[in-house]
Amino acid sequence: MITTPHSTRARWQQALTAAIRDPGELCARLDLPSAITEAARQAAKLFPLLVPESFLARMQRGDLHDPLLRQVLPLAAEFDEVPGFVTDPVADDAARTVPGMLQKYAGRALLITTGACAVHCRYCFRRHYPYADEPRQLADWEPAFAALEADSTLHEVLLSGGDPLMLTDARLSAFLDRLESIPHLTRLRIHTRLPIVLPSRVTSELIERLQQSRLTVFVVLHANHGNELVDDCADMVRQLVRSGITTLNQAVLLRGVNDELESLAVLCERLIDLGVLPYYLHQLDRVQGAAHFAVPDEVGLSLIKELRQRLPGYAVPEFVREVAGAASKLPVIR
Repeated sequence: MITTPHSTRARWQQALTAAIRDPGELCARLDLPSAITEAARQAAKLFPLLVPESFLARMQRGDLHDPLLRQVLPLAAEFDEVPGFVTDPVADDAARTVPGMLQKYAGRALLITTGACAVHCRYCFRRHYPYADEPRQLADWEPAFAALEADSTLHEVLLSGGDPLMLTDARLSAFLDRLESIPHLTRLRIHTRLPIVLPSRVTSELIERLQQSRLTVFVVLHANHGNELVDDCADMVRQLVRSGITTLNQAVLLRGVNDELESLAVLCERLIDLGVLPYYLHQLDRVQGAAHFAVPDEVGLSLIKELRQRLPGYAVPEFVREVAGAASKLPVIR
């Protein structure tokens, strides 16, 4: 039994309310130069800044190259128009079968449960997604639930967003109740960054609800650097794993964050030490505003080769990319 206090439910919401939204405050808290502040203010007009205090606390003051800061700091480079970098890089719009539901791969469907996140990652492939067009109230989801019910070839549902753990425990539980009522669904996958950036979201109520589900539950985290997996984050991830819920991690290969061997190896080792299996290392989705994060395929392939020489096989993620219209994620090869 997880012993997280019942009051934690309110605490994570309070922590979200206290998250930093002003680039000037972020730069001041980290002792960054004033020139960076003005550039960040301008770039935040393209995609707002959002950084929880817990994530901020893991950054190094005065270090513009801090790998956690780099993931969230708005930069002037986001204004660059680079050929091949588009607003819908993985063709989500073409995969939208009914409001709120995407279907790209056989046997599974993805639900855009919310447009909200607890952090705004600057490389987010859905930073331009039209979340306002998606369902909001549970009743609005009935067309998607009906589509799931009508297709008996579907056995797995992925909850995505935004971040599905931005839903309160009560709303998430009602959502799961509806999914659990569909007989041919057997698996539930929750893709979330909240346990990494807002660890207090891992409440005892959340864990107990997932344990009670008749569906086999997988939680897929998103950590990109070993410095994310410390302190309160490490504690909460360990609790999640020890509750018996299968927990995986997907990282994105990012220039200046994890594109050298030591940082990627430390990430993988900290994951497996916590009981989390590295699952995928994603090649960057080519979304408009994120070209400055791009790393050549050859660098990623070399890193994976070096990881295999250094770590056990289960600690080495598969290097993949998403290609619009493909039947699955595709391994990156020479």
